[in-house]
Amino acid sequence: MRWREGRKSENIEDRRGMRVSRGVVGGGVGTIIIVLVAWYFGIDPTIILNQGVQTDSTSVTPSLNGQPGEQDNELADFVSTVLADTEDAWHEIFRRMGRTYQEPTLVLFTDAAESACGFARSAVGPFYCPADHKVYIDLSFYHDLKERFEAPGDFAQAYVIAHEVGHHVQTLLGISQKVMSARESLGETEMNRLSVFQELQADCFAGVWAYHADKARKIVEEGDIEEGLNAAASIGDDRIQMQSRGYVSPESFTHGSSKQRVQWFRRGIESGDPEDCDTFSSN
Repeated sequence: MRWREGRKSENIEDRRGMRVSRGVVGGGVGTIIIVLVAWYFGIDPTIILNQGVQTDSTSVTPSLNGQPGEQDNELADFVSTVLADTEDAWHEIFRRMGRTYQEPTLVLFTDAAESACGFARSAVGPFYCPADHKVYIDLSFYHDLKERFEAPGDFAQAYVIAHEVGHHVQTLLGISQKVMSARESLGETEMNRLSVFQELQADCFAGVWAYHADKARKIVEEGDIEEGLNAAASIGDDRIQMQSRGYVSPESFTHGSSKQRVQWFRRGIESGDPEDCDTFSSN
């Protein structure tokens, strides 16, 4: 992926090396446990965090040995460049829709982060918080993406960022709010189906980013699309459940199967039009 010549986003909040300590969690259940369970079962952590878990106290202190290394800094530059590409792409798309795109902030953190949606450990993976319009990522996730999910490559890493920005786009377009309202009257199975549609749309929006970024800067190199499609397949609910449980429960899917994620990411790449990403009507 050709990324080094791109501009870097100014919307980076670097909290790496900061330690976050939390007090007692309201309701008697630790947020750490909740988000770890969410990640284990392939559940979008924002669904858990958005339930309004409150805590008594929070403190942030500098870490004594949390200084990022050279490799981490290069990865941070990469993330900043990809974020800038998403900004450029969605500014143009929103302009064509007669709207104004509001840029999200991307927070780099180590081990744990405090967001407007709650407290999260890095084990939940990257997530987007609609309450503060921020994407959160611990760069160590990319090691998991390569080793645990067998999805190496810089384009696969970029896909992850573009997917979370896709959730930001859903928030700006009012889609996320409609999904949250609809969940209140649904049973668990139907709630999961709605979550799948939302996640697949974010995959499609990630593909839309790739289409426009390549058109603007020719970022895609040979093998990049395959990297992105492999990443989409590797984090499908069916594959994650098989790895963690040893069996698959389609009724509990929250992100979509590997086949579905590949299908919608591909659709976005080939079309470049967010209007073609209506997963809610197409399923």
